[in-house]
Amino acid sequence: MRASDISPEYPLLGFLAQSPAHGYELHKRLDEDLTGIWNLSQSQVYNILKRLENQGDINSEIKPGKSAPDKYLLSITKIGAQRFRRWLDEPTPGSVRAVRVEFLTRLFFARRMQKEYALGLIKNQQRALKKDINRLQKDFNNIPQSLTLNRLSFQLRLRQLQSCIDWIEDIRNQLE
Repeated sequence: MRASDISPEYPLLGFLAQSPAHGYELHKRLDEDLTGIWNLSQSQVYNILKRLENQGDINSEIKPGKSAPDKYLLSITKIGAQRFRRWLDEPTPGSVRAVRVEFLTRLFFARRMQKEYALGLIKNQQRALKKDINRLQKDFNNIPQSLTLNRLSFQLRLRQLQSCIDWIEDIRNQLE
């Protein structure tokens, strides 16, 4: 997975795993609970919800409005809940953007489930990032000294990932 593969489907599935909701409510929760992490327009949220419904991850039920238009109450399906849980259990790939967006999103939902689960998620993430650093360090060691810019690029990535590990350690200390 690359940082460009980060999908806003998962926080929407996460909210629906907590309770059924209308599309507008999901957009509002995303805006309020995960501000600074996700920034989606209401139309983007509705498009993603339609895709999730077409994939079988969510169901919609029409709730007739008395003095307003009908609303669709959305709920997660068993397939959607399983997909969300698999995603939640995976470590985030070794990219600063992925860690900032995906890891924080995973942590948001994990903290609502159980403190111990959230702490386990943190340990798994640190372990995965250390593996990424070790892999990058091996690649870095094989780059000839004459390829200065390539080496500098790898050094930056290594430092960024180490910074992510340190930051995640700070998060762990705050949660404990």
